[in-house]
Amino acid sequence: MKDGSTLPKRSEGEEDPLSSPMDLPPNVVHIALGTPPGSAGRHPLSRIVEWVAERILFGVAVLTSGLVLLMFLFVTREALPILLGRVSTVNSREVLRPTDLGVLPPERIRNYLELSPEEFAARSPEELRLLLEVRAEVIAEESASVGDPNALDPALLVRPFQWAGYDKPAFVWQPGRWSPKYNLVPLVLGSLKVAAIAVALAVPLSLAAALHVSQLSSSRFQHWAKPALEMLSGVPGVVLGFLALSVVAPMFQWLTGGEFLLNAAVAGVALGFALIPQLFSLAEDALSGVPRELTRAALALGATRWQAAWRVVLPAARSGIVAAVLLVFGRAMGETMIVLIASGNAPRLDWSPWMPVRTLTATIAAELGETSFHGPHYRMLFLLGTLLFLISFGVQLMAALVVRRLQGPSGGSR
Repeated sequence: MKDGSTLPKRSEGEEDPLSSPMDLPPNVVHIALGTPPGSAGRHPLSRIVEWVAERILFGVAVLTSGLVLLMFLFVTREALPILLGRVSTVNSREVLRPTDLGVLPPERIRNYLELSPEEFAARSPEELRLLLEVRAEVIAEESASVGDPNALDPALLVRPFQWAGYDKPAFVWQPGRWSPKYNLVPLVLGSLKVAAIAVALAVPLSLAAALHVSQLSSSRFQHWAKPALEMLSGVPGVVLGFLALSVVAPMFQWLTGGEFLLNAAVAGVALGFALIPQLFSLAEDALSGVPRELTRAALALGATRWQAAWRVVLPAARSGIVAAVLLVFGRAMGETMIVLIASGNAPRLDWSPWMPVRTLTATIAAELGETSFHGPHYRMLFLLGTLLFLISFGVQLMAALVVRRLQGPSGGSR
């Protein structure tokens, strides 16, 4: 020894206490041998099965992340020509000539002339040729007189424009065949309006239920109340939309005397009830995660159970609750069936909750089946999908930043 000390001498026949690793504590043995605790004496086949299971789980995680990324890249690729200015609605109107009558399929000509199957069958070839000539002349006159710019210009997607027939600049979404208009502002405002109404309804109800179940109710009540509320999240959105259409909408119109049966308030209320189970579950987990020592300390100081829950537990769990609210807001922005059924589907720029609205998701669901493949309208709907992806990512990022800020550098709620 460098310090001059010597090891104690052992008598002859005395066993060295460090001569056998089996005499050491189990955790020291596993660290020395490089094996995980609990692996001693196990069959080699079990270790192989665990190794295979770990690799399968890792592969599933990578595959899921890759599929989400590929989905985003596909949607963005379809919308990219609009952002790059490669798609235009100017001179993009389809014009069929009388010479196309015997060349193109009859169904395409019938749709072009906007005739019903009975009307198309009753027309003679000469009448159809005459209708084609008249339609071509009308398109030429509209193109020369209207003079509308490219509706897919990125500036016109977010700014008002005075279109032909309008007395002032306006935000307009009219994806028609003639002179289409694709302004995103009415759709984004409609989505935000419905989501805000839904979150405003779901937050107080969900937090009150979560606070009662996690802090004030008995263990027996908690045993069945939480699963029962979480099971409500399995109710299909189309069912809630039908209930809103048949029950909520007539009741609201009777109470308010509104002009429109379907509006943002009806869709927001139905969507709010769809958000309650998810928000309740997330908030209850956040409240249950608060250490019980805080509640016991508050009770020991003379506080009631309600005071301890309201003034101690709720502030301690605010980071998780804020994250839960932001997450369900993103869920509200992505809901489709409820808003498609109950919102009225009118792209109006209006702040009143009693006016019909149209959301981004409802627009995609209602119009994607009516577009031509790789046409301007088709790519515009994929741009809406890209916008929804970005909104969802922004909400998730905001939730993470808010949680980090509320937790502080030490990781606990401030």
